Amino acid sequence: MDEKIEKQIGKNIRALRERAGLTQETMAAKLQLRGCDITRSAVAKIEVGQRHLYPDEIMHIKEILNVTYDEIFSVNK
Repeated sequence: MDEKIEKQIGKNIRALRERAGLTQETMAAKLQLRGCDITRSAVAKIEVGQRHLYPDEIMHIKEILNVTYDEIFSVNK
Protein backbone atom coordinates (compact mmCIF):
# COMPACT_ATOMS: atom_id res chain seq x y z
CA MET A 1 0.00 0.00 0.00
CA ASP A 2 1.09 3.56 -0.68
CA GLU A 3 2.79 5.12 2.36
CA LYS A 4 1.02 8.46 1.89
CA ILE A 5 -2.35 6.73 1.81
CA GLU A 6 -1.57 4.74 4.97
CA LYS A 7 -0.54 7.93 6.76
CA GLN A 8 -3.72 9.71 5.68
CA ILE A 9 -5.93 6.83 6.82
CA GLY A 10 -4.06 6.87 10.14
CA LYS A 11 -4.66 10.62 10.48
CA ASN A 12 -8.33 10.07 9.71
CA ILE A 13 -8.62 7.39 12.39
CA ARG A 14 -6.88 9.60 14.94
CA ALA A 15 -9.16 12.56 14.18
CA LEU A 16 -12.26 10.37 14.34
CA ARG A 17 -11.09 8.77 17.61
CA GLU A 18 -10.43 12.18 19.15
CA ARG A 19 -13.81 13.45 17.90
CA ALA A 20 -15.40 10.49 19.69
CA GLY A 21 -13.55 11.46 22.87
CA LEU A 22 -11.60 8.20 23.12
CA THR A 23 -7.98 7.77 24.16
CA GLN A 24 -5.69 5.34 22.36
CA GLU A 25 -5.85 3.13 25.46
CA THR A 26 -9.67 3.09 25.43
CA MET A 27 -9.73 2.39 21.70
CA ALA A 28 -7.35 -0.53 22.14
CA ALA A 29 -9.45 -1.90 25.02
CA LYS A 30 -12.64 -1.70 22.94
CA LEU A 31 -10.92 -3.50 20.07
CA GLN A 32 -9.61 -6.17 22.47
CA LEU A 33 -13.14 -6.76 23.77
CA ARG A 34 -14.14 -7.48 20.16
CA GLY A 35 -11.37 -10.06 19.79
CA CYS A 36 -8.62 -7.97 18.18
CA ASP A 37 -5.11 -8.59 19.48
CA ILE A 38 -4.08 -4.93 19.67
CA THR A 39 -2.33 -2.65 22.16
CA ARG A 40 -2.31 1.10 22.72
CA SER A 41 1.08 1.16 21.04
CA ALA A 42 -0.37 -0.56 17.97
CA VAL A 43 -3.17 2.03 17.81
CA ALA A 44 -0.52 4.77 17.93
CA LYS A 45 1.41 3.10 15.10
CA ILE A 46 -1.77 2.81 13.00
CA GLU A 47 -2.44 6.51 13.51
CA VAL A 48 0.98 7.47 12.13
CA GLY A 49 0.92 4.94 9.29
CA GLN A 50 3.55 2.58 10.72
CA ARG A 51 1.27 -0.46 11.09
CA HIS A 52 -1.06 -2.04 8.59
CA LEU A 53 -4.72 -2.52 9.44
CA TYR A 54 -6.44 -5.88 9.18
CA PRO A 55 -9.94 -6.01 7.65
CA ASP A 56 -11.58 -7.04 10.93
CA GLU A 57 -9.87 -4.15 12.74
CA ILE A 58 -11.23 -1.70 10.17
CA MET A 59 -14.75 -3.07 10.63
CA HIS A 60 -14.52 -2.81 14.41
CA ILE A 61 -12.99 0.69 14.32
CA LYS A 62 -15.87 1.81 12.10
CA GLU A 63 -18.41 0.42 14.57
CA ILE A 64 -16.65 1.70 17.71
CA LEU A 65 -16.32 5.21 16.31
CA ASN A 66 -19.76 5.12 14.67
CA VAL A 67 -18.38 6.43 11.38
CA THR A 68 -18.56 5.49 7.72
CA TYR A 69 -15.90 3.76 5.65
CA ASP A 70 -15.72 6.97 3.59
CA GLU A 71 -14.66 8.89 6.71
CA ILE A 72 -11.91 6.37 7.43
CA PHE A 73 -10.65 6.07 3.85
CA SER A 74 -11.03 9.69 2.72
CA VAL A 75 -7.81 10.62 0.94
CA ASN A 76 -7.20 13.95 -0.75
CA LYS A 77 -4.94 13.37 -3.72
